[in-house]
Amino acid sequence: AFASLVFTVTDPNDLSVINEFRKGLENPEVLKWPENDGDPCGSPVWPHIVCSGSRIQQIQVMGLGLKGPLPQNLNKLSRLTHLGLQKNQFSGKLPSFSGLSELRFAYLDFNQFDTIPLDFFDGLVNLQVLALDQNPLNATSGWSLPNGLQDSAQLINLTMIDCNLAGPLPEFLGTMSSLEVLLLSTNRLSGPIPGTFKDAVLKMLWLNDQSGDGMSGPIDVVATMVSLTHLWLHGNQFSGKIPVEIGNLTNLKDLNVNTNNLVGLIPESLANMPLDNLDLNNNHFMGPVPKFKATNVSFMSNSFCQTKQGAVCAPEVMALLEFLDGVNYTSRLVESWSGNNPCDGRWWGISCDDNQKVSVINLPKSNLSGTLSPSIANLESITRIYLESNNLSGFVPSGWTSLKSLSILDLSNNNISPPLPKFTTPLKLVLNGNPKLTSSPPGENPSPNNSTTPTASPTSSVPSSRPNSSSSVIFKPDEQSPEKKDSKSKIAIVVVPIAGFLLLIFLAIPLYIYVCKKSKDKHQAPTALVVHPRDPSDSDNVVKIAIANQTNGSLSTVNASGSASIHSGESHMIEAGNLLISVQVLRNVTKNFSPENELGRGGFGVVYKGELDDGTQIAVKRMEAGIV
Repeated sequence: AFASLVFTVTDPNDLSVINEFRKGLENPEVLKWPENDGDPCGSPVWPHIVCSGSRIQQIQVMGLGLKGPLPQNLNKLSRLTHLGLQKNQFSGKLPSFSGLSELRFAYLDFNQFDTIPLDFFDGLVNLQVLALDQNPLNATSGWSLPNGLQDSAQLINLTMIDCNLAGPLPEFLGTMSSLEVLLLSTNRLSGPIPGTFKDAVLKMLWLNDQSGDGMSGPIDVVATMVSLTHLWLHGNQFSGKIPVEIGNLTNLKDLNVNTNNLVGLIPESLANMPLDNLDLNNNHFMGPVPKFKATNVSFMSNSFCQTKQGAVCAPEVMALLEFLDGVNYTSRLVESWSGNNPCDGRWWGISCDDNQKVSVINLPKSNLSGTLSPSIANLESITRIYLESNNLSGFVPSGWTSLKSLSILDLSNNNISPPLPKFTTPLKLVLNGNPKLTSSPPGENPSPNNSTTPTASPTSSVPSSRPNSSSSVIFKPDEQSPEKKDSKSKIAIVVVPIAGFLLLIFLAIPLYIYVCKKSKDKHQAPTALVVHPRDPSDSDNVVKIAIANQTNGSLSTVNASGSASIHSGESHMIEAGNLLISVQVLRNVTKNFSPENELGRGGFGVVYKGELDDGTQIAVKRMEAGIV
């Protein structure tokens, strides 16, 4: 024993670990190490071992086909700097690397390790490269990178492809100032790319092909990583647009976003990048296909309006796509708004006129958020826009006032802000349910509490049901406020039915006179009165009415223009246009011809005042019996 101690160069602890390493292998002969113990750091030095003095610094057995577990006391090789175990068939539980403070390179990839301890990464303060790719670690539950890894401030390369990493991408990875290569493909990662990755110095970032729900959210943050040369995001659920700032990545050579939920137009900044490879397949990109400068580019299975690079879209398509951009690309519209013809029946919420021009946008309760796009002003044939019950905010674009055919704009139950633009053509503007709008003239804040009759919904590819709209502001040319609108609309609403009623009376009077003459001997005199049309020149501006005294059944009127006389059941109207009204009405408005309502007396009878339900002032002369 004394002789052995004297002549062995290798540190005894290191020698013990190496001997356990060899004993655990199913095929140790592959190493070609001496069969009888020996001295790894002595002379000759063992194959695949590198020593510094008496301490083992490196174990390099890449690709030898070794089988078996690693010794669980591997971390006793405290001076270990390089560990190359890749491309073998090592299996079982990984030993903890805790305490290997001098370890700089650890390649454990392409093996069959099935478990990783929680303290595996503790104390690896000098670690520069770690590879755990292609190991079935914690296959049932998956595993996450522990916070202890952030102490490896010198880490440059971290590759963990297909090793069952699960959960969100750790935020601390974005703050590691030396990390240049982060390859985490084919795992179970989920959620967004953290904001901590902003301005990260990464050169290679692979997050592609995550299983399960995959990674999601926008990719805007990648446009700040100006050192990137390779960016793989394919096979996930990333959404939103490709940021315009992606053109800032002047070092980028390889970009793959295949099979995601990315939307919108391809920014010109991306089209102008001289990439080696660009893969845009299987997304929801829209609009024209630009002319790309990339050497190899593919863009199949998208929603482009054209298939040829450089071909332009129809103007109405571009107007609608800009509107879609403003409302944040709601999924239902993204799925149906494709191609170069919005009138082909597939564009949800869009109807067209006989000239194949967009005439109606009907998108109530469509989960729209964002703002209204000025591009709608380019749809010159638009007549109705229904956007109620969404989550729209911001202003109504002033350019919309140029839409001469627009008759209905329903923005109820949103969050529209004042001021509203002043429309110069008649328009029903429905605004109820917008808390930011208060009662003010157009150009400031319109009142959201004016009511009009709900308008029926359009058809075709438009949703079949329309929610009722009970509040609106009707703008007419040169109007200054909803109050003026209100008075004019009331006049219009009242005059039309009165005119119809007068026309009916005008046609009915001759027939009535004829019937009365034929049956004057068979009927009693009607309990009725004659109303004379108001004389504009009359200073008292009242309606004059003559009524018969019911004691003898006769009815006579004053001798005035438009008067009428009825004698003992005979009715004779001198002038068309007079109205017959029930005596009971006159009894009510004159309080049954009460003395307190007396206006005066004359040779033919007493005159009483009254007021009809609509406010009309009347004077009623009650004829004395026997006066004809």
